[in-house]
Amino acid sequence: MQVLLGLKKRGFGVGKWNGFGGKVDATDKSIRDAALRELKEEAGVSVEQLEHHGLLMFEMQGDSQLHQVHVYRGEGILGELQESEEMQPKWFAIKDIPYNRMWQDDEHWYPLLFARKFFRGYFRFEDDFLLSYVLEPLKDPSLLSSTDYSWFKRVL
Repeated sequence: MQVLLGLKKRGFGVGKWNGFGGKVDATDKSIRDAALRELKEEAGVSVEQLEHHGLLMFEMQGDSQLHQVHVYRGEGILGELQESEEMQPKWFAIKDIPYNRMWQDDEHWYPLLFARKFFRGYFRFEDDFLLSYVLEPLKDPSLLSSTDYSWFKRVL
């Protein structure tokens, strides 16, 4: 098994390997559509299948806003990889994932994604340092669409 990551070339997280994604914009009909658009913009490819597997909340010390990230697993790459202004895409074998050059939360939830599990998590950072986290595997994937975020308040 392999995973497609991108080396962030500018902006927030520059110099880190990361998954592909970004903000939902006015042209997107859904978060899923935004994920597909961002993959195309940042890596030049699309996928045949895209499945929602995770919901992550991030608190960055000094930032009053919580950041919500939806994690998708794609299969069946369509097109040829292309480097963009923002990301340099590269395939990695699972055993060779450069966790030491990624956000510290990634090593906790990526294994759940690779195991095709559904999950949600809350991660608190100060700069690049992970201060605390809660990560929960889910039996019911409908919880990924819930707008009830009380589950993470126990760690605040």
